[in-house]
Amino acid sequence: MNELLIGAIAALCFVIVLFFLRFWKTTQDRFFLYFAIAFFIEGVNRVLLSLFFDLREVAPEYYVIRLISYGFIVAAILEKNKRQKNS
Repeated sequence: MNELLIGAIAALCFVIVLFFLRFWKTTQDRFFLYFAIAFFIEGVNRVLLSLFFDLREVAPEYYVIRLISYGFIVAAILEKNKRQKNS
């Protein structure tokens, strides 16, 4: 059951990547690109978790990858707020 849920989450992460890439292509706003990168990393993380780590989320590598993914989201938000403040 866990494999099914992790697969669904990974598939939805990749769908979200396509969604954000479409907006990035039309607006050329890096905000959407950073979110696409973050969800791509998260989707790959879920796939690797189910393939190689036997669904154990206690490994530090799992949290480091997730931290990098969330770092892209924070960077996108901070950059967007900085650009709006300067305008």
